[in-house]
Amino acid sequence: MGNNFFQQLATKYPFITVLSYASTEYVGIVQNHDNAVITLYNFGKIVEPHLKYQFLELANSWWWESNRSIPINIFLREEWAIFKPYLQTFVSKDVMVICGPCTSLLDLIKKRSKKKSIILVRQVL
Repeated sequence: MGNNFFQQLATKYPFITVLSYASTEYVGIVQNHDNAVITLYNFGKIVEPHLKYQFLELANSWWWESNRSIPINIFLREEWAIFKPYLQTFVSKDVMVICGPCTSLLDLIKKRSKKKSIILVRQVL
C-alpha cells in the first residue's frame, strides 16, 4: 500500500492501526501491547456492515472523548463487548506496526511512577 493511503487513513480514522504479521497486514484497533504480545481488534474479520459502522462510531467516540492511553475495551466496557470475538493476539517480536497508535497499560504505570517529590529540609547549625 502506498504512503498516501496511510496518510488518508490516519487523517480520517486516527484510531486505526495497521500492522504486519507473517507477511499479512491487519487493520484494527490495538487493545494493548507489551514486550510479549500485541492484541488487536481486527476490523477485517467483521462481516456485517452494521457492526463495521458501529465499530468505527464507537472507536471515534473513544478517540475524541478519552485521553487515548486507556484501552478501548476499558473505556467503552459494555458497548465494546460485542467486538470480543474479533480480538487477535500476535507475538510482539514478529509484528511491525506500519501506522497508527498502540495503547499500552505499561505506559500508564511508567508515567505514574515517574513523578518525583522533593522535600526541602532546613539545616540547623
